[in-house]
Amino acid sequence: MSRRILVLAHTGRRAAMAAAQEACTVLHDSGLVPVMRRSDLVDIQSVYGRLTNPTEILDEDVTLDGVDLGMVLGGDGTILRAAELVRGTNVPLLGVNLGHVGFLAESERADLAQTVRWVAERAYTVEERMAIDIQVWLDKKLIAHTWALNEAAVEKADRQRMLEVVVEVDARPISSFGCDGVVLATPTGSTAYAFSAGGPVVWPEVEALLITPISAHALFARPLVVAPSSVLAVEILTRTDAAGVLWCDGRRGVELPPGARVEVTRSPTPVRLARTHSTPFSERLVRKFQLPTQGWRGPVSHTGGLHD
Repeated sequence: MSRRILVLAHTGRRAAMAAAQEACTVLHDSGLVPVMRRSDLVDIQSVYGRLTNPTEILDEDVTLDGVDLGMVLGGDGTILRAAELVRGTNVPLLGVNLGHVGFLAESERADLAQTVRWVAERAYTVEERMAIDIQVWLDKKLIAHTWALNEAAVEKADRQRMLEVVVEVDARPISSFGCDGVVLATPTGSTAYAFSAGGPVVWPEVEALLITPISAHALFARPLVVAPSSVLAVEILTRTDAAGVLWCDGRRGVELPPGARVEVTRSPTPVRLARTHSTPFSERLVRKFQLPTQGWRGPVSHTGGLHD
């Protein structure tokens, strides 16, 4: 029986639609069955006409249980959207970067045909990335429950007013300060919003949770790295009547009135990402940020893995 590969693309971008059309053709030529969501297929056909190769429709011809892997064509935002679709299933995601930095992506647009060949040959491994479980409480009532792969960001709702918050770890207050917000992140999210807010880069293999204040008005409001078993909390104090908003992976928003409390724990359900390269994270970090390494002599020896 032919393996089915789900193709997910940012159909709001013409480059992504062209890449999806090419991916379906190469998948079919490699003996695999491309699968798409009907809405994505309709968008692509409205621009390029009917696809030349048979393409099955997700939830009509096949369910996620019958899909082997998901190829995501776009930037990190597209991969985060795809994670919402497949989380909780055995379907890993393999990202092909069409965006800018693309930390979650495994390959670039120019490598699309080679990436499909690796998928056909099962020449990839699967990593399980930690996600976080997020609960929002108000007056001891649960008003929202969601999750994130990268981060939960508590931000001020009014740009002219500062948030007054208390940050807690394991039910103990660590600090109280005025700020523009607080980012509660995973190691995967350490290179995203948390990084831009001044947080540390944490290698994906490290099991930890991060707390990074945003523009905190305090002498000792520093980023923290805590155990993955910890319970993190950010509570908005009522003394200024300033409201906030919670953004999960920059996609799902929850209003936070004064007195709201956001609690974050490690989620029992990770996100599965496929990897076709053995390149260590340190090298990928340098490549993504294009850090200068001229004149570096390097190690005496190097051992490879899947694909360099």
